[in-house]
Amino acid sequence: RPQRPPCPQSAQYGTCSLRKMSAMEALELLDQLVDESDPDVDFPNSYHAYQTAEGIRRAHPNKDWFHLVGLLHDLGKVLVLFGEPQ
Repeated sequence: RPQRPPCPQSAQYGTCSLRKMSAMEALELLDQLVDESDPDVDFPNSYHAYQTAEGIRRAHPNKDWFHLVGLLHDLGKVLVLFGEPQ
């Protein structure tokens, strides 16, 4: 199967040289943006991450990896703060 060329974002962000942060710092950064998919929500974006992780934990208590995925699923949105479109 032929390999796809890397996307421009991979070249720009793949080295993680723009800014290094912990997952918790990235979750906090999410609160600085208005998500175009939910512009009328009155609670911080990080709250959505915690809600998602908790909902998954209740539904799938033995899948701790899945709880983590729920917590981290929107972290890529912080790229909006660095000029990427939503």
